[in-house]
Amino acid sequence: MSRVQTVTVAADDADQRLDRWFRRLFPHVPQGRIEKMCRKGEIRVDGGRVKAATRLEAGQQVRVPPLPDSAAPAPERTAVSDADAKMIQSCVIYRDDQVVVLNKPPGLPTQGGSKQTRHVDGLAEALRFGLEEKPRLVHRLDKDTSGVLLLARTRAAAKALTASMRHKETRKIYWALVAGVPTPYLGEIRFGLVKAPGRGQGGEGEKMIAIHPREIDETPGAKRAHTLYATLYRVGARAAWVAMEPITGRTHQLRAHMAEIGHPIAGDGKYGGSGQENMGDGWGAQLGGIISKKLHLHARMMRFEQPESGKIITVTAPLPAHMAQSWETFGWTEDLAAEDPFEAL
Repeated sequence: MSRVQTVTVAADDADQRLDRWFRRLFPHVPQGRIEKMCRKGEIRVDGGRVKAATRLEAGQQVRVPPLPDSAAPAPERTAVSDADAKMIQSCVIYRDDQVVVLNKPPGLPTQGGSKQTRHVDGLAEALRFGLEEKPRLVHRLDKDTSGVLLLARTRAAAKALTASMRHKETRKIYWALVAGVPTPYLGEIRFGLVKAPGRGQGGEGEKMIAIHPREIDETPGAKRAHTLYATLYRVGARAAWVAMEPITGRTHQLRAHMAEIGHPIAGDGKYGGSGQENMGDGWGAQLGGIISKKLHLHARMMRFEQPESGKIITVTAPLPAHMAQSWETFGWTEDLAAEDPFEAL
């Protein structure tokens, strides 16, 4: 058992989450133990209690309580099968010395959870491409959402990209197939979101509840959320191809916002219901026929500043197979839409 230690946060460790910083220094200490030590106040920063997600600043003093000795420390690298390595490497759509960009397939979680052992964060071990450290996630996509996912190849790049996202200096455009046709064709959604438990078949995990803008300040835990949307093409009154830009980055924001205005994203059983009917427009999240029951939400484009050169990089991700099939069914092709339909706004 070690003694109490005080560790100073180095300049290149600034803006990291406490738990990630802790695991890098003490790889044999599991995540659950770190969170428990934070709850009990055993880990402190500058003498104050902190959460595992607290972001550190350069020069801060971290109190590290006595830790068990590790005769066999956890290996730095997680084994990735040849098949998984080939799969995740095939998802790379852009790479330079600072970043790796994936077209994440639907169904693959970004990070691990209580029942998730295969995820992008773990498979990133196969994305080192000659560097000592695996690339770091700088944002997330829902498990069933496909498309552009950005990873930083260095700690400095991760810090710069995280700050850029926090200050809304990156652009993200999503495509979705939604039930019904949103009107007006071009609009914005400003409903707040508050977390509520969501359990049961097809609705595991957390769920966000939309709150009217006038009620946000009076609702404990509610956060403001802002989405722009543009209706690009439609199939009568039945369904529409919609582009969305999340101005804020709340959990499940696009899914909850589209459902709230009566146009749930196709295949979204959590927010649109599992049946055919929908109270908003007469069409539920399942459109029926040959349209896939999978979620039709895709992170189509991201525009960001390359951390080292400052060059503006724009990356687009082709549609996943089930969405491409739906597009073909409706006679749509990917080149029908502008890269950024909100650019002139």
